[in-house]
Amino acid sequence: MALDVGCGTGRYTLPLAPHFKKVLGLDISESQLSLAKELTSAKNVTYMVALAEKLPVKDASVDLVNAGLAAHFFTLDKFLNETVRVLKTRGCLAVHAGELSSEIEYKNLSEDLNVVMSEVWDTLIEHVDVNAFGGELFSRYQNLFESIPLKDKERITDIPVTFQMSIPEVIGFIQSIVMFHQFKEKDVKGAEEFLTNTEKRFREILGEEADSAQMNMKIKHYCVLACKH
Repeated sequence: MALDVGCGTGRYTLPLAPHFKKVLGLDISESQLSLAKELTSAKNVTYMVALAEKLPVKDASVDLVNAGLAAHFFTLDKFLNETVRVLKTRGCLAVHAGELSSEIEYKNLSEDLNVVMSEVWDTLIEHVDVNAFGGELFSRYQNLFESIPLKDKERITDIPVTFQMSIPEVIGFIQSIVMFHQFKEKDVKGAEEFLTNTEKRFREILGEEADSAQMNMKIKHYCVLACKH
């Protein structure tokens, strides 16, 4: 059995399905889970509203606890204690996220595109709530790693991941970043203008290829792995 904690719309839940008899996605957002259910056809995947700090499964019943782009929202000591409780002997914990930066590659326009992308990240980072979760993101889960009460653990950084994205997909990616949501909560008009201006700048750089370009978005990820013995 695998748990995907803070699963959202199931982005990291579904890839687990072929490897486990049962996969349970957990999140506090009913709307996110509703979308996850619509997108899921795998019969061994189910979803439930639940807190990361109170996992709704029995002691020593789980082979994997996974948290993708989510652990920085949890109350870590409670989540980690719950993880140790529910894991079987030789069960594993995997938490992972991406850097607060990215690069775009596209023909001979990469430098200009990256000027825009760098400014996007600078703007978004201004809206990080450091007290809430920013510390974990800036430390690349170093604090989380040190807090895991298991001896067998490892932290891996600088894992290269590349996505092909069109302009609308890049804008959608920016909208999905939690700092953008915080920006929008503070200033709806400002956030919308920021998105519009960003798209306009990308289109100006790409010119006639703006509607057809598939750019390489490169993001370095990091993960923390642990095993219960």
